[in-house]
Amino acid sequence: MSSNGQSKTPEVVVVTGASAGVGRAIAREFGKHGASVGLLARGEDGLDAAVHEIERLGGRALAIPTDVADHEAVEAGAKRVEEEFGPIDVWVNNAMTTIFAPFHQISPEDYKRATEVTYLGYVWGTMAALRRMRPRNRGTIVQVASALAYRAIPLQSPYCGAKHAIRGFTDSIRSELIHDGIDVHLTAVNLPAVNTPQFDWCKSEMPNRAQPVPPIFQPEVIAEAVYFAAHARRREVTVGWPAVKAIWGNKFFPGLGDWYLARTGVDSQQTDEPNRSDSPSNLYEPVAGDHGAHGRFDERAEDWSAQSWLNMHRGWVAAGAVAGFVLAGALAQGKRR
Repeated sequence: MSSNGQSKTPEVVVVTGASAGVGRAIAREFGKHGASVGLLARGEDGLDAAVHEIERLGGRALAIPTDVADHEAVEAGAKRVEEEFGPIDVWVNNAMTTIFAPFHQISPEDYKRATEVTYLGYVWGTMAALRRMRPRNRGTIVQVASALAYRAIPLQSPYCGAKHAIRGFTDSIRSELIHDGIDVHLTAVNLPAVNTPQFDWCKSEMPNRAQPVPPIFQPEVIAEAVYFAAHARRREVTVGWPAVKAIWGNKFFPGLGDWYLARTGVDSQQTDEPNRSDSPSNLYEPVAGDHGAHGRFDERAEDWSAQSWLNMHRGWVAAGAVAGFVLAGALAQGKRR
């Protein structure tokens, strides 16, 4: 309830890539807080299931089948969300695809497609959001980023290249908004390895089945961080100690990282199971069915991150530390007396 006794207007949110994986968990997190959520993705089975989940959690949801590589489709999706729910408060860019393969084995067509989805999908989403947020002088855009935007790894050049591009693109737009005095907030959430279905449906040329590089986190850990970032007005939020270590390690020892990943980065992205030749790929078309938020690594995935919790509560942590020092000083002074 607001201070005048009237019900607070539900937050209007758009999440791209909302049919499965991290996007599905993010959409549920906003729904849990009563938001009206526009769901943009290609997989209609997953979109329909996400709508039911959000409504059960107390939010509202609108499924809009969308290929984010298509600028006109993204713009049409944004328009429909505002017609149904009202002005968009938060836009979360999350949709992605990739190809697990050495660069020299990737065709130009496949590379272009992965880049159009994973990079240009964020550009078109940001463009559609800003077209509406700039005139209102309010709103937040969350870029679901990655530690791989700072420290690239082998076998994922399309994804790493796109994530690096998103970081540069976002920094550029942020400076433009500051110059123009526009109070639209851009933030990025840097992800660690996450247990999602992408490792079963992204195109792979590797001999064995793909896996996230351990340690692995559940999508709900990411969703909580994204919800936090959408309201905390931080420039960036990094989730999980492994992501922090990768980002800072690359700042100081990039050459060492190159050599280390050359030795370990190929094997660590594969399980011991042979890759199936008939494995589905979502590069050009969605994979049928509802795949949910989780991948096949539940037994190995962490559902909590101490680093993430401390990051999101750093104000309270700092206050507690100060209080502890003051108390310790008072006790020490009392003993001396």
